[in-house]
Amino acid sequence: MSAALDCNISFIGGGNMAQALIGGLISRGLAPSRITVSDPVEKVRSLLAEKGVNVTDNNQAAIQDAQIVLFAVKPQVLANVLKPLNGLLDGKLVISIVAGAEIKTVGALLGTDRIVRVMPNTPALVQTGAHGLFAYENVSAQDRELASQVLASTGLTIWVKTEAQIDAVTAVSGSGPAYFFYMMESMIRAGKNLGLDEKVATELTLQTALGAAQMAITSANTPAELRKNVTSPNGTTQAALEVFDRAHISQNIQVALAAAQKRSQELAQELSEANKTSV
Repeated sequence: MSAALDCNISFIGGGNMAQALIGGLISRGLAPSRITVSDPVEKVRSLLAEKGVNVTDNNQAAIQDAQIVLFAVKPQVLANVLKPLNGLLDGKLVISIVAGAEIKTVGALLGTDRIVRVMPNTPALVQTGAHGLFAYENVSAQDRELASQVLASTGLTIWVKTEAQIDAVTAVSGSGPAYFFYMMESMIRAGKNLGLDEKVATELTLQTALGAAQMAITSANTPAELRKNVTSPNGTTQAALEVFDRAHISQNIQVALAAAQKRSQELAQELSEANKTSV
């Protein structure tokens, strides 16, 4: 049995990502009564209460009996939420999915270094997320496994070797869904231009995206090899790919992800500087 299912887990913040994790944990067998959510919005609390979890708007009360505390709040309220909990996290594993919040920033505000930082992504909402995790060396193997189990309830978990790599995770998977949505938009628009109605173009595009991803996940071949396998010499696929190459699409994607990584680094620095005066 998963060790996480024997823990009391508290969520500070009950937004979409927290709700996805809560739903995933319950589907894995965690009793709703072992989950507590603190959120200032009554509508959010009511929605979560319908799932059978405990709800409150008191953060200190929420964490009192928890073994795991997961922070899912907006970066701009980080200090206001975390600082009043300083010194109250003894014996508790902290998981932070706060965008841009480095472990040193969270740790200074909470007075603990037993922290796992996570960069999730929105497909967690449909149980197909891809989550990058990082923790300092002082975090035990048991705590790492607990964090993995919590996040695995909504998708893939990948540990990175350095916290700096979280910025790369942000560029690849954190922002990644938007890149694929952009490609889908373009393909649907192209299908309409070629004479298909929007419904047909949309259905074909989405199913093709799903099928291609499933093939890439299940095949022993790399995506590059799969691409070559469906590219007949002088065929229709080659004609399209040659246009991509002339437009330097691959190089532009790499430049775009580098820009996303740089912006992630800047946001983390800005958040760190903004919270220095709060510690």
